Amino acid sequence: MKVYRLAREKHAKTLSGKGAAKYGARWNPVGVELIYTAQNRSLAMAEIAVHLTLATMPEDFMMLIIDIPDDIKIKRITEVDLQINWQEFPHPASNQDIGRDFVSENEYCVLIIPSVVTQGDFNVLINSNHIDFSKITITNIEKFPFDKRIFK
Repeated sequence: MKVYRLAREKHAKTLSGKGAAKYGARWNPVGVELIYTAQNRSLAMAEIAVHLTLATMPEDFMMLIIDIPDDIKIKRITEVDLQINWQEFPHPASNQDIGRDFVSENEYCVLIIPSVVTQGDFNVLINSNHIDFSKITITNIEKFPFDKRIFK
């Protein structure tokens, strides 16, 4: 499976969940490392764009194309599995419990979970502490300029 991740140029050469662990996010509390990726380029862009304005948009984003081998164990969660308020902002603590449990149980390396930003698409979260994480590779890194019309 190919997945996509937008990262600032200085962070684009390695896969790390340290940023997510430092600040926490929708699917992980502070202290829990998860690597956020998307099932397509558009979703990777949308997931970043919701946090930016034209004034705060850096110009050094890179698109990482990541290969997840077919033999890696994947857990899938659908909207039916989530609490009724899972899409709210700020996100409910129950969402972060899902990521925390996923990492602490360490049974799966990859968690596919619905996107709030683009209904019908899925984020792909990677557990960098799982034994199979070393099989996941960045296959390409390319500059990704945002079209400034997105922020008008």
